[in-house]
Amino acid sequence: MCKSMRITKFGHSCLLVEEGKLRVLMDPGNYNPMPDVYGIDVILITHEHDDHCYLDSIKQVLGNNPQAEIITHEAVGKKLATAEIVSTQIKDGEEIVRNGVSISSHGTQHARLHPDIPVVSNTGYVIAHTLYYAGDSFYDPERAIEVLALPTIGSWMKIEEAIEYAKKLKPKIVFPVHDGILIPQSRMSAQKTFSTTLGPSGIEFKDMVEDSILDY
Repeated sequence: MCKSMRITKFGHSCLLVEEGKLRVLMDPGNYNPMPDVYGIDVILITHEHDDHCYLDSIKQVLGNNPQAEIITHEAVGKKLATAEIVSTQIKDGEEIVRNGVSISSHGTQHARLHPDIPVVSNTGYVIAHTLYYAGDSFYDPERAIEVLALPTIGSWMKIEEAIEYAKKLKPKIVFPVHDGILIPQSRMSAQKTFSTTLGPSGIEFKDMVEDSILDY
């Protein structure tokens, strides 16, 4: 397969994915700089939390990209509707094609934070049968994944869970997301854990900070 995907990380969980003629922005939230991007075809949103779905950021992106189509699930669609933002609904297991590129939805629930806190809806996305980002979950799409956007730090997870999740999915390359709460002084220590534990399994861990680019 010809490798043609470019992934730019704006910070935390906000990604620009370029594949063929399709430009996709994922999870524009408030834990990363406001993405100043143009030529966006699709905006994918995994769930309603502000660090993934920040209305002010989305409005600015749409102002620069009025042609962009937001694709997400029903719960996020309701949040967007409060700001009169239109979205296309996608369901778990559904696959759609935009500009010749496949986008599929996987999973329905955010990982549990605590029994006393209600679980919100969440879906992950596979783009071009290559890149998978599960949002705030460790949902297994039960398909071959080549590049995995791996949550590495969060109130809903343990590092051990992330490592075992990556080992289970067996991608070729893993890079960190959901890491906006790390301070620079602690970043190297936290991410070293992933590189040392995943390397022996044949999984390359590529650290990506703000404005990092991964070509695959």
